[in-house]
Amino acid sequence: MNDKAPKKNRNLVSTFYNPISLFGAYMALLAFGLILLLILIDWVSGHNAPYLGLLTYIILPVFLLGGLFLIPIGMWRLHRRQVMGKRVRRMPRLDLNIPRHRRSFTIFLGGSVLLFFFTGIGTYRVYEFSNSVTFCGQACHSVMEPEFVAYQSSPHARVKCVECHVGEGAEWFVKSKLSGAHQLIAVTLNTYERPIPTPIANLRPARETCERCHWPEKFYGRKQTDKIHFMQDEENTRWRYSLLLKIGGKATGTKNSDGIHWHIDNKVEYIANDERRQEIPWVRVTYKDGSTKVFKHEDAEDLETAAINEDDIRVMDCIDCHNRPSHIFQPPQVAVNHAIEQKTIDAGLPYVKMAAVEAIQSAAEDSTKDAALATIANSIHGYYDEDYPEIAESQKETIDRAVAGVQAIFTRNFFPRMKANWQAYPNNIGHINSPGCHRCHNGLHFDDEGSVVSNDCNICHLIIEQEGQDISEENINGLTFKHPEDIDEEWRTTGCFECHGA
Repeated sequence: MNDKAPKKNRNLVSTFYNPISLFGAYMALLAFGLILLLILIDWVSGHNAPYLGLLTYIILPVFLLGGLFLIPIGMWRLHRRQVMGKRVRRMPRLDLNIPRHRRSFTIFLGGSVLLFFFTGIGTYRVYEFSNSVTFCGQACHSVMEPEFVAYQSSPHARVKCVECHVGEGAEWFVKSKLSGAHQLIAVTLNTYERPIPTPIANLRPARETCERCHWPEKFYGRKQTDKIHFMQDEENTRWRYSLLLKIGGKATGTKNSDGIHWHIDNKVEYIANDERRQEIPWVRVTYKDGSTKVFKHEDAEDLETAAINEDDIRVMDCIDCHNRPSHIFQPPQVAVNHAIEQKTIDAGLPYVKMAAVEAIQSAAEDSTKDAALATIANSIHGYYDEDYPEIAESQKETIDRAVAGVQAIFTRNFFPRMKANWQAYPNNIGHINSPGCHRCHNGLHFDDEGSVVSNDCNICHLIIEQEGQDISEENINGLTFKHPEDIDEEWRTTGCFECHGA
């Protein structure tokens, strides 16, 4: 008997029957079966699970393609060994008159059609999944946890990440994937920075994405908003300011703009001394008539415009003020004010505002979330056990709810592992907790003629009503600000952030 004669029970070409090709075939079939099963689970569950998507559309297809790639490698390797052993044809022969060849060709052709079909579906699903909020926020959970948590309660919670971070067009899609590959390597090697530095370098210009919804020609006029504060006194005294914000913009058919959005209708350029753009010594404004003015901080009078590197000059856009449109980390004071106003924390507990803020500040020093939450509970319970033992006993449930509310504030705004919090990411809207508007509007930037970038509060907003302890007044034309604590006229010359941002 000739041992090398083809076995009759084999339905495919003889070169297919080798360990490498068989292993590749089994691996591809197993991967394909698992992909179909996981797709079915994905459809039935109706839940976007990040790791299920990664496994289904990214990891398993690699094994599928790898297995298919091994099949021809094994066949070619066996054919080469046969060529070296005896005189045979140097190229494999395909003869459709031979049943085994015909079956092999039919299986190959049908398999290729199926592969291309499912590859098309898979490629689209990979594209769709990689552009989803689930992928952006949860696939790299520990790294992106701060951004994802903050995003869920932000004004843009129904806007997909890619709509702002990538936008339309193939150019920025490719750039985002190349940047993502670099970030993936950093995550794999654990070399990424904590916290993630901002502003992001080489980010798509904000006006190309923001203005798809918020265009300059839309005139926003004025908007009334209430600011609620609670004092750190025994009664947790409530103060309310009603502000009329002069948002403005450029009304359709008009030549000039006004209000806060004047900055976008005119060309404003600046340089910053720091990477976070919190110190601005030089500003140049180009008005609609083509005239320009340069304003320099009084400490930078020797800074000559001609000596400035053009690469250091930035044209102001939306992000220079709205730098935290979706990932907002609230300071303890602000977050506790909201919680008390929403009754999450009971204002009837004496000094609860002070106790809550101090508990958060102490917890912010801890290196883990579990330790921080324990610090909050111990701090608040300890305060009432020591200073108000009767209340600690009679209102234990109320104090427990306050503890839970403060812990929720910490979980939402502080992330020890990534070192992310309100101080790591200052918010440039306003000027209470960070310089914000005062980076330029501080009364310290002058042009050559002595004109100053005004720090008059009423340029951007009017206080039309204020209500608090021993005060209740309103005036649609504007009121003089009354500070809750008696600091005389200090609030006129000292930036709010110098105290509130400490």
